[in-house]
Amino acid sequence: MPSLYVIRGRDQGARFELESPVLTLGRDATNSVQVHDTEVSRTHAQLRRTGDSYTITDQKSSNGTFVNGRPVTEQVLVSGDQLQVGGTLMLYSGFSDESASELLDKIDIVSRRHADDGSRIVHSVRQKEGSALLLEADVEGADRPWLARARSNLQIMYRTALAVSHTLDIDELLSRIMEMIFEWVEADVGCVMLKQPETGELVPKVRRQRRGVRREEKLTISKTILDYVVDNNEGVLTSNAREDKRWDPAQSILQMGVREAICVPMQGRYGMVGVIYIDTSITPQQIIQQQGNVNKFTEEHLKLMIAIAHQAALAVEDTSYYRAMVQSERMVAVGQTIATLSHHIKNILQGIRSGSYLIEMGLEDHQKAADSENPSAAELAEAAGTIRKGWEFVERNQERITTLVMDMLTFSKDRDPEPVPSDLNAIVSDVVELMKSRADELGVKLEFKPAKQMPTMMFDPEGIHRSVLNVVTNAIDACRDCEAAHVTLQSEYNTAQEIVRVRVRDNGSGIEPADMEKIFTIFVSQKGGRGTGLGLSVSRKILEEHGGQILVESKVSQGSLFTLELPVVLPSDDSQADGRATHASAH
Repeated sequence: MPSLYVIRGRDQGARFELESPVLTLGRDATNSVQVHDTEVSRTHAQLRRTGDSYTITDQKSSNGTFVNGRPVTEQVLVSGDQLQVGGTLMLYSGFSDESASELLDKIDIVSRRHADDGSRIVHSVRQKEGSALLLEADVEGADRPWLARARSNLQIMYRTALAVSHTLDIDELLSRIMEMIFEWVEADVGCVMLKQPETGELVPKVRRQRRGVRREEKLTISKTILDYVVDNNEGVLTSNAREDKRWDPAQSILQMGVREAICVPMQGRYGMVGVIYIDTSITPQQIIQQQGNVNKFTEEHLKLMIAIAHQAALAVEDTSYYRAMVQSERMVAVGQTIATLSHHIKNILQGIRSGSYLIEMGLEDHQKAADSENPSAAELAEAAGTIRKGWEFVERNQERITTLVMDMLTFSKDRDPEPVPSDLNAIVSDVVELMKSRADELGVKLEFKPAKQMPTMMFDPEGIHRSVLNVVTNAIDACRDCEAAHVTLQSEYNTAQEIVRVRVRDNGSGIEPADMEKIFTIFVSQKGGRGTGLGLSVSRKILEEHGGQILVESKVSQGSLFTLELPVVLPSDDSQADGRATHASAH
């Protein structure tokens, strides 16, 4: 699907999918594509689908519409075009030229026995061997001057590409770049400055100087050089300020005594992201003492620095956009989580509010009856019944919010289980006892068939209790409004496989085949407003933390079977003693 991806501006990281045949783009909230940019008009431009593309038309905006850096009134967009409105830069992705099925029809991978395939492997080279051409010194022909220079430059670019690909931290990336520059170029001091997207101001990020060079004072950079590099998007080499007509001898270079300097733009895919500056820090006194040619930098150094700066710029862009994308995805996830939890908490609060209302009404009725001259037992009993019913509402919703909070905590924390010698049958029996009143309330028969032989095992009893409880709760809810509803739990111990299982079978509504893959997805619930979508996700997480798993079988209108598998870990003598001591202290 065509889209606009914001790569610069306040909305950096946002993606707008273009679905409608006609869309508007602007600052106002009524636009299909809303851009939070004060330099963008309320209705800045229109996007209209024409065939397999979109045409953008400027709507007489104040600051104009630009495609690939050029002002346009109307322009057909091509995938990869850069669209700029105000200070916001967006990347247009168009319709895919070929679908996956069409590509499969045009690419055929034949078997090695195919009659028409006469190809054979002539030679093979490992990645390490191929890299040796760039990294090793004793390569045949390396003593030839042209090859030596070519290999030297290739080594630099190869190592630069490796350096920028191994970090997603911009400060660390720039530090690596500067360290390598000082290895390759005989500079004394240098820095990297990045361009602020909002103001366009260059801000220093990294400063380095060669070891052994004493330069405690501030690095003073000629604004003349910076302005030229930024305005013309060109790298500059200054070897002698007096001989270069572009620089005014009365200005900063001569006054600062900079004999040699290189300043190059960090040109990325979508614009300049900053500059790299290096110099030799030669003072006026040193220039007088060293008459003759003292040049350290050459045109080849300048070209090399431009190439390095381009690699660094691409890496800075990639890191910035990756961060923006991660932040965007994180905010979307947080928004979805908050929206889902707010919905469940709102329902729970509504239940508590209803219960509180009944309690208040019952108390008023009780007070009226008590204040009357002849209060009847029936009136008092009715008031007490209303209060009891309200309290049941409150208590039930207290349990719901407790369950929600515990599930959230369990799901959000990555933790190792705290295993102690435990009895699985006792854990499951406790779950059945806990859920019996709820099952009776819904008319569901709940029974447990424990295994006759069940060893004492090492597991986290609290975690396994919650895991079984969530599955049983779902099973009971699935039997709501079913005839002869029943949920059966059965534990079994497989000595050959060294696995214990808890099977939870119900004759409820079952699960649609299309929903089988979704039931363990967080916040996806088959219960409508009654479920949080956390229970099964939490149960599976707990089982996986123990090295186990949950298996599901289900048929629509016939019921489901959830099997909780847990590997058997027998306790050592020490852990058994600890377990007995803990059990004794508990009583």
